[in-house]
Amino acid sequence: MLTAASAALVATSCLMAPARAEQVGEVGVDWLGNDILIDAVSDPKVKGVTCHVAYFDRGVIDRLQKGNWFEDPSNASIACRQTGPISIGKIDLDEDGDVVFKESRSLIWKSLVVHRIYDKTNDTLIYLVNSQQVQDGSAKMAISTVPLFGQDVTWENGKP
Repeated sequence: MLTAASAALVATSCLMAPARAEQVGEVGVDWLGNDILIDAVSDPKVKGVTCHVAYFDRGVIDRLQKGNWFEDPSNASIACRQTGPISIGKIDLDEDGDVVFKESRSLIWKSLVVHRIYDKTNDTLIYLVNSQQVQDGSAKMAISTVPLFGQDVTWENGKP
């Protein structure tokens, strides 16, 4: 089942080609219909790595009470793990990395984004989830790492 946010992701994926999320969990947190949703996101350029992203999804009653129809909170959590043999395609090795996943968290102003950054010194993939906003950036973030050392890792273009 796709959430509204995941449906927005599918619509924008044609432009960016980021990963697609699959909802794997939903926990109700109150009687207003607010939920914590958990999506599985497979890294499209790193086979064998899956991230689970948890975020708050406001219900209709909460939206009616607070009057803010078009925005969900910026809070998110992430955990990434090796879920199969790791094969790394052409990834950005710069300090700012690649966008792996992006979905709208408001009508136009805010997005939930997962970045992948390669830490060459420690041979580790870093996954950062944060909220991008047109104005007033948010300091709310979470991080997860997948160490590559000691693993049988295949690099499409040779190890950097």
